[in-house]
Amino acid sequence: MTEKRGPVLIELDEAQTVNPSTAEPVPELAPLARPAAMERVAVLVARKPSALVRWFWRLFGLLFTFILTLTAYDAIAGLIARNQVLGFVALGLTGAFLVVLAVIALKELSAFARLRRIDTLQKSATEAISHGDLKAARGVADRLSALYSHRDELSWGKERFKEREGEIFDADGLLGLAETELLAPLDAAARREVEAAARQVATVTALVPLALADVFTALTANLRMIRRIAEIYGGRSGTLGSWRVTKSVLTHLVATGAVAVGDDLIGTMAGGGVMAKVSRRFGEGVVNGALTARVGVAAIEVCRPLPFMKAKKPSVSGTVKRALTGLFDKGE
Repeated sequence: MTEKRGPVLIELDEAQTVNPSTAEPVPELAPLARPAAMERVAVLVARKPSALVRWFWRLFGLLFTFILTLTAYDAIAGLIARNQVLGFVALGLTGAFLVVLAVIALKELSAFARLRRIDTLQKSATEAISHGDLKAARGVADRLSALYSHRDELSWGKERFKEREGEIFDADGLLGLAETELLAPLDAAARREVEAAARQVATVTALVPLALADVFTALTANLRMIRRIAEIYGGRSGTLGSWRVTKSVLTHLVATGAVAVGDDLIGTMAGGGVMAKVSRRFGEGVVNGALTARVGVAAIEVCRPLPFMKAKKPSVSGTVKRALTGLFDKGE
């Protein structure tokens, strides 16, 4: 006689009953997107070399220059001894090359001088505001007007400032007027540069699956963005001047930990986590774009001749929202 087979009913105690309301939450399978690319870029650029490395490069530069100069001298002297025409042609080309190098060096020195002027203006403005010194504030305003005397796009603002500066008798109000009339167009241009860089980094990170493509894009986009911001506020910064600004910006970010997280990045980081559940690359794109915006905001603070007073400092979340509008709206 065959045994009947059918469903088996196992009765459980009421205390052991599991239902959707009491079940454990499903673990997150997609990790929260981390700003790995921006962290590596910041550490790479802001890392301070040791004394041994600095002395190595100094001695290497001196030795290389000495050997290059000696080799060029021997080559030109030997060529003059064999053929005077070719020798003097080589001598003329070498002289022209040295003149070009001298011009480049002068432009770099001029760029460093402009950066020092902006640093001095920032410190002077901060001291004038903290002490309420109207005389010092007028000096800062005059130097700021002289700094932008050749900028035609600020001519209307400079005229309005000259008309109204005599009506103000406190340091905060005077520098606030200078900020509103002289720096507002520059602030708008700098914000557009930050938004463009954040958009580029986020798009490449999300859509290009190549290894290290996000790191390369973040590095080039941030260097270009910092250079453009320095040019907006202080004119042409030069190659070495741009590198100096970049190091000061990223060194500050790494030292304060702002490159990893910030108060106004909480919402954006949360958005990156939501996007990471849909696509890990999209989540990294949002976060890397947010950290590019963080670097841009820091560059604005470093390159701006005056601290933010009446004007509102750009927020990272607002910058990223404007930069990424239309890119990730579907996923959100």
